[in-house]
Order: sequence, then structure tokens, then C-alpha cells
Amino acid sequence: MNSVTTHRIDVVRIAKALMVSALAFAALALAQPAQASSRIKDIADFEGVRENVLVGYGLVVGLNGTGDTLDNAEFTRQSLIGMLNRLGVNTLPTSSSGQLALKPKNVAAVMVTARLPAFARQGTNLDITVSALGDAKDLLGGTLMVTPLIGADGEVYAVGQGQVATGGFSASGASGGSVTKAVPTSGRIANGAIVEREVPFDMGRMESVAVTLRNPDFTTARRTAEAINAYLGVEAARPTDPSTVRLFVPERYRGNTVALLTDIEQLRVQPDTLARVIIDEHTGTIVMGENVRISTVAIAQGNLTIRITETPQVSQPEPFSNTGTTTTVARTDIQVDEGQNNKLAVMQNGVTLHDLVNGLNSLGIGPRDLITILQAVKAAGALQADLQVM
Repeated sequence: MNSVTTHRIDVVRIAKALMVSALAFAALALAQPAQASSRIKDIADFEGVRENVLVGYGLVVGLNGTGDTLDNAEFTRQSLIGMLNRLGVNTLPTSSSGQLALKPKNVAAVMVTARLPAFARQGTNLDITVSALGDAKDLLGGTLMVTPLIGADGEVYAVGQGQVATGGFSASGASGGSVTKAVPTSGRIANGAIVEREVPFDMGRMESVAVTLRNPDFTTARRTAEAINAYLGVEAARPTDPSTVRLFVPERYRGNTVALLTDIEQLRVQPDTLARVIIDEHTGTIVMGENVRISTVAIAQGNLTIRITETPQVSQPEPFSNTGTTTTVARTDIQVDEGQNNKLAVMQNGVTLHDLVNGLNSLGIGPRDLITILQAVKAAGALQADLQVM
């Protein structure tokens, strides 16, 4: 075989390799929707993979005179007496009123909250948040006593205890002056709770898994199901409603649901969103979605502004004069702006979000007036989007 024949064979092999590579890339392109931008794990949650909230009531001791006033917080008094009784300390009343003569200033009643992660095992440490319940002024330097943390079913799932760390402080002087930074009546305890009870859930025996979209949408649910089916090669997923895609575990993943979820959570889907405008009138914030469109409408905006400026002037007699007195003469300047320079602007049909923003900005108005304009355009039926006021 000569060199020319060998060269031709190499060229044919290279051409076949390129064709195989092109077919592989085409198969990958068909397996995922065009313009994919988000992973399934970023837009959806899987059934059973969730946190649980925990709450508890306890006492913080060791405060520097900034605890609850027991005369004003009866629940703190009762909790303190109950804790001492459990520890074997005699708390019989010693005053004529029948109440315990106990008025410490270094104890505070608190609410303790935490989040139990999914599949947390016994012995796992959790961060907890401690918040004052009574009239305590500062939790700095306090220690949380043993506090059971219960779930929604009333069962104890963790126990908390530890040194409270606050991000603020409060200080005051004898004359009434004070300074406060952040919120000194709330703090955190890193790794302050230990899990004592596990939430039973066996993913290995699941025959189907519900994939729940965080932003419900019919189109996104269908695209998610199509992406999963294209990857698995079987019709294993189907949308049941705008927020749920029911995924049936294929035969090759039976008993290994974790592997199935690991494989599909990396698939990319292009989420579809509603045309929506969110308005917060308290802060003047306006957020518009990409699909917001507007029909042909004319917009004009003008404000009547009246400015009144007072400039008092002093009038006094001539030097060494025996007549006249020094007096103050009022000088008032009034300006009226009727917004006559503001013109009527026409917004064309079907403009994009970029054109809409540029057109409204060309009127020279602020966010407050822009909110009023958007509400008026929506009332006129020209804003093709859902308008939500927070």
C-alpha cells in the first residue's frame, strides 16, 4: 500500500470521526431545550427534601443587670421557680405576700428558634436564634439554659444550650442619654443545639418523586418534564399541575432514587415567566419582568409645585439717630411651577421593556410619579402585564 492510499484512508477516518461527533452534539442539543439557562435544582424542590422549623422557650442567665423585671414578667418568675425546683432548690415563699422574695436582674425569658435540615441525623449540631420575650434590655454575655426544641407535631427534635452572641449593644447614662446599636435583645448561638430525634423518610423505596417548581407555570412544568424524559429516554415524567411534575422512578433506578435525582437536577431548563410589574409604594421601588408589553398610549405628566421662601431682613435707623427702632421686615418669595414644559409622549404598540423604560424616563419623572403613571396605564387597559402593588 503506497503513501497516497494511506493518506486517503486517514482522511476518511477523520471524516467519519467528525460525523460521529456532530451526531453526538446534535443528540445533546435535542435532549435539552434551546436557550437553556437554569438547572432543575435551582428552580424546583424534590419531595421529601425540606427543612422543618423548631421552636422552644427557655431562660438566659448571667446577664449584667439587663434581664427581665420579674414584677413585670410573671412568666419569667414562674419559669425561674420551676427550673430551681427541678434542680432541687427550695423556692418556698418567704415574704408576707406569699411570693418568693426573688428579684434577680440577670435572668431573661427567651424564645429559641431553629431550622432542622433535611435528613439531619442524631448528634448533628444546629445554629439557633435567641430572642427576648420580656422587657430585657440586652442579652449580651448571657447563657441559654437547656431548652427543648419542638416541631409542629409537638415532639422534641433538638436541645439547645450555650453562650449567646449578640450583634449589638445598648448603653445609657445617669442623665437619660443612651446609645443602641443593632438589636441587642436578639442573638445567635453557633452549633448551639444537638439533634435528638430524626425525621423518618426513606427515599430509596420511593416509586415516584414530586418535583415542585418554586415559581408555578404551565410552560416551565412541561419543559421540565420534556427535559427529564429526553435524558432518561423513557416517558417517566409528566406535569400534573403548574407547580408539580410527577417523576416515576425508572426500572434501572429502582432502590437508588438518590442517583436519579442527582442525574436530573443538573439538566437545564428555560423557565417561562409571566409579564408582571411589581410596585412597592413605601420605598418607590418598581420591578418589571422581561415580557412586559404596552399598547399604543399617550402619556403626559405634570405637577403643580409652589415654593414659598421666607427671607427676614433687619431694618434699623441711622447711626446716632434718636428716632426709629430696629425691627425685622418679612420678605416672601413665591414661585409657581405648573409643569408647562412637560410634553405628551406616545408609547407605540408592542414596545419592549427597554423601550418602555426609556420612554418613561424621557418624561423626566421620578419613581413616585412613575408608579402613578403605570397604575393609570393599567387602568386604561394599555399595560399588558399583571400589576401587583406590595
